[in-house]
Amino acid sequence: MSRLTNHLLVISFDCLSSLDFPIIEKLPNFKKLLEHASYCRNVETIYPSVTYPCHATIVTGKFPRNHGIVNNTFLQPGRISPDWYWHRRHVKSTTLYDEAKKAGMTTAALLWPVTAKASIDYNMPEIFANRPWQNQIFVSLFNGSPLYQLEMNRKFGHLRNGLNQPELDDFVLESTVETIKTKQPNLMLVHFVDLDSQRHYHGFSSDEAMAALLRHDERLGRIINALEETGIYDKTTIIALGDHSALDESKAVKPNVLLKKAGLLTVNNEGKVLDWKAYCKSCDGSAYIYLKDKNDTKTQEQVWTLLTDLSEHEENGIERIRTTSEAKEKGADDNATFMIEARLGYYFKENLEGEYIDEIKAEDVREKRYTYASHGYSPEKENYTTVLIASGKGIRPNIEIPAMHLVDEGPTFARLLGLDLGTTDGHVIEELLWDHGDHGDGSSGSRNRRDGSSGSI
Repeated sequence: MSRLTNHLLVISFDCLSSLDFPIIEKLPNFKKLLEHASYCRNVETIYPSVTYPCHATIVTGKFPRNHGIVNNTFLQPGRISPDWYWHRRHVKSTTLYDEAKKAGMTTAALLWPVTAKASIDYNMPEIFANRPWQNQIFVSLFNGSPLYQLEMNRKFGHLRNGLNQPELDDFVLESTVETIKTKQPNLMLVHFVDLDSQRHYHGFSSDEAMAALLRHDERLGRIINALEETGIYDKTTIIALGDHSALDESKAVKPNVLLKKAGLLTVNNEGKVLDWKAYCKSCDGSAYIYLKDKNDTKTQEQVWTLLTDLSEHEENGIERIRTTSEAKEKGADDNATFMIEARLGYYFKENLEGEYIDEIKAEDVREKRYTYASHGYSPEKENYTTVLIASGKGIRPNIEIPAMHLVDEGPTFARLLGLDLGTTDGHVIEELLWDHGDHGDGSSGSRNRRDGSSGSI
């Protein structure tokens, strides 16, 4: 299969929503990218629509139950800070970066989820020290490319303020620009989290979220400048995308409080889970209900009765209950016995203490106990789609794709690089791509450079 591009740069702006499109299309750098781009402002996300499953879907073209990343964090009842699906080994299928590496291409990933210990040439994985005895620098170095990360930290580490935003994205930006200029990888995956963080802690349409969109526009401009300065702009395909949207919330729902009252969870005086028959594992806007023994029909019936009784009253925050087969049909984890969906204004927490429902107060958000907006909801929620913008080599200009799915992105990106992800749940969006019949040299005509000149691509 022939390649349509020399360099593929995928920039994930975490939590970029279709509702943001009327804003970003007027910002200078997004506007410039869109001038000769094709795009879809109606990309359906996956279920559950949380960051790690979404990013695994983007690089595999599969639903969570098929690629194995079914949530951000593991089922670890009672652990205050559960471990995340950080490592490549948890992905059950091949990925875009695996296939690129096999084809002899140079690869880079900066804070792209689920890439720890991946075979990526320049890898700065998203992972953090989750044990008291761990050191953040050592954990990062050990799970990525040590020399590369040391180089980026030496040059730009002063920009960071722990995991806080926007400083972390500022560090990622400078590392991205430097990597473009010095490494020129064939495949580059970059993950920015600024917008997602601002929406969580300030609300979907907050001034802070709008300021993050402006910063993202500046970051995009810096990246485009780096491509031009390096001389590979005309050989590059730029993809700017989101992984999910978000919804505002005012109430936190804690099903484990009721499971504990029903005797299905046992805790000690410190609130640590000693044993459990059923456990609610949060995905924020949705939640899995797992049984310790999947064949325990008595507990299953008890939980079903509890959930159905709750769902009959809107103020309890449960919009829908899905069975194992229904969750599987949506692409979610079929190891869960039930999956519950939150009503608008509600989201799920795993807390074991307190009331079943808490009103979210400003103090709770300041202390990061709760948030003002979340994702993880069903793709069926209204105004909950995300976006994809594609520009450059191998991309047809000025095409609007009416609708597509997140699972379609991996196969389409693989086609640009002349790769094959094998059996996927998505398909190549052919309308986006030039094939060699359109232009004998496989190029896609020309697009205006930022300096006003025209470059062949």
